[in-house]
Amino acid sequence: MIEIRDLTKTYRTGEIDVHALRGVSLSVGRGEFLSVVGPSGSGKSTLFNILGGLTPPTSGTVHIDGRDLLKMTDAERTDLRKKTVGFVFQKYNLLPTLTAEDNIAIARDIAGNKVDHDPQFEEILALLGIRERMHHKPRALSGGEQQRVAIARSLVNGPAILLADEPTGNLDTENSTAVLGILRDLNNRLGQTILMITHNPEAAAYGHRTVHMRDGRIIE
Repeated sequence: MIEIRDLTKTYRTGEIDVHALRGVSLSVGRGEFLSVVGPSGSGKSTLFNILGGLTPPTSGTVHIDGRDLLKMTDAERTDLRKKTVGFVFQKYNLLPTLTAEDNIAIARDIAGNKVDHDPQFEEILALLGIRERMHHKPRALSGGEQQRVAIARSLVNGPAILLADEPTGNLDTENSTAVLGILRDLNNRLGQTILMITHNPEAAAYGHRTVHMRDGRIIE
């Protein structure tokens, strides 16, 4: 599903070069749940931003579902974000004036998909435990429920890959456990390919495999 070879990313800050990635190589199989662990500044988020088409690498190669990311136009990378890659962040990023249902519908609308009844998505809502909360606005939802809505929004267009960046960072232990269990269920039941950034070794254990990053490199 994902093939990365000798990936580098260098940012220019004034007269200083900041090497965020230093020759990262990584393969992720279809249907794999991979945990990426490392301290702040290790390059985890930069890697995810490149995989999501949010920022270009300095050098190296990235293939996602057989497509060469570096050869894509801006429009093709936008299409990648709409249809192939779903994002879940530490902050839920829900629009406060809209219901959960409308927050999800916007993602479907942006991708140009019709807002029709989708039995598989109804199954996802049931798995997430929020089917009865669709008409509530974010302020009426707990933190755990808001994150579940954010997960539903990331999956509404049927992406091949889910990138989860510290998805439990704003949650208490109970809700963290619930959300991690949901991600594992999505992987087990639907074969969803998941890459998750986390600082927490206990959270990382929910994945099939863990890679560790430090100073822009994969160290094990």
